Amino acid sequence: MTEAAAMPQATTDAAPAKLEVAGLTSGYGAIDVLNGVSFEIRPAEIFALMGKNGMGKTTLLKTILGLVPARKGEIRLDGRAVTGTGPAALIAGGIGYAPQEQPLFQDLSIRDNLRLAMKSDRHMKDGFERAFGYFPFLAERRQQRAGTLSGGEQKMFILARALMLRPKLLLIDEISEGLQPSVVQRISSVLKQERDEFGTTILLVEQNLDFALGLADHWAVLKRGGIDDAGAMEAATRERILEHLRI
Repeated sequence: MTEAAAMPQATTDAAPAKLEVAGLTSGYGAIDVLNGVSFEIRPAEIFALMGKNGMGKTTLLKTILGLVPARKGEIRLDGRAVTGTGPAALIAGGIGYAPQEQPLFQDLSIRDNLRLAMKSDRHMKDGFERAFGYFPFLAERRQQRAGTLSGGEQKMFILARALMLRPKLLLIDEISEGLQPSVVQRISSVLKQERDEFGTTILLVEQNLDFALGLADHWAVLKRGGIDDAGAMEAATRERILEHLRI
């Protein structure tokens, strides 16, 4: 079982979250992947983090979630320092995570896989209603083995599982990778609805520029382990980001 799959549930009445990252350094072994990363995400906004492969985007998400230890710097959630806090406590405090990899139990049913996201039965009904409301095919096929889901369906399942907990801050890693346009559009609609109706703050790591630009309020480019450029979404944003991705 993955650590993310078994974490306790967040509260269902959480206010929108503010995330602040200041001077964050982390990595693996003797290698620093992130070097002094700083940015801020306001409550109830979607923030797109762009960059080429190998620049540290996934490492950043895992460091925020406590899966990779921070070596320097600080992570603050709603003004409270959470640096060094373990993943279970962070998810219990309102952080959701939709990872790039697809951690599910192939031989268990879709319903049983989703149940694993809920530590207790207290909010089980509400969680299923949210998951099935966003992605009705999960309800229709809830007794089906999770391993029979297509790649795109698994991506939607991973997002549904994170949203079951009604997080106040949602971390999403390359959710659109390899998906057909209709699935990307559905995910885009779900994320907009989550932000607009529930005020969920979203940190979206993406390489699909059109998908990210259609969603985000603010953006940043991660390059060589640091934030190379950032700003609000405006008419010139696309070319500005493309120039970074070409170099």
